[in-house]
Amino acid sequence: MTENSGIGKDNLMPSVFIGHGNPMFVLEPNRWTEAWSEFFLSIPKPKAILAVSAHWYITKSAVTIMDHPRTIHDFGGFPDELYRIKYEAPGSKELGSRVIELLEDTPVERDNKWGLDHGTWSVLTHTFKKADVPVVQLSIDATKPPEFHWKLGEMLAPLRNEGVLILGSGNIVHNLGLARFEIGFDRPFDWNEKFDLEVKSAVKDFDKSYLLNYLELPHGKLSAPTPDHYYPLLYNMGARSLSDKVVSICEGYDAGSLSMRSFALV
Repeated sequence: MTENSGIGKDNLMPSVFIGHGNPMFVLEPNRWTEAWSEFFLSIPKPKAILAVSAHWYITKSAVTIMDHPRTIHDFGGFPDELYRIKYEAPGSKELGSRVIELLEDTPVERDNKWGLDHGTWSVLTHTFKKADVPVVQLSIDATKPPEFHWKLGEMLAPLRNEGVLILGSGNIVHNLGLARFEIGFDRPFDWNEKFDLEVKSAVKDFDKSYLLNYLELPHGKLSAPTPDHYYPLLYNMGARSLSDKVVSICEGYDAGSLSMRSFALV
């Protein structure tokens, strides 16, 4: 793909879900991070990014309202070099206020303390290396059901016509309790591969019922024992346009129990 190849028709910015995986990918690029970069080079540069990250999973809806969001190193046990990384993109109070406006009767707190967690900056360091696009984060309200998050995605869809890229960052399959990093890439447990492929099919078919009721399906509870990494894709799917098609960015597996699938609605 080449820069500004025309993806993002009619001035509609993509809705993009990235399986962000291990923070070490910032220091150790691989085929997945290269695929992210290639995809983002293929689309018009957004005016701003609204990120919904698995790592801002709290008991309320909040949006960052600040000029200079800090880089949050919300992990432990990694090399010192990773903690020294700063992603110094500007924020956007204007976009934060627009998010609150679009979400209407949903109570949304104006946050000036959070910043950019690694679910966001670990992706953007590969895809917007100059850190010259304003970034705002929207929290995931842990007290709400899947339908709530899909609905918020629907309410945020007008942003795509306003030059804003909606970025969901999580992992379709994310079970760290069963992860075995020593086995490396592309040796998934059977239940990981089956659920990942089922979600792939549901995304392609825009099967809302399947995606909302994932816990009732075989391997759902094992693949997403907590919803924090799964819910971001509901925002992406909720924000879809009827004219969208699904574009695969990359796929694969890490540590047996993680899916690296990433896709865009364009």
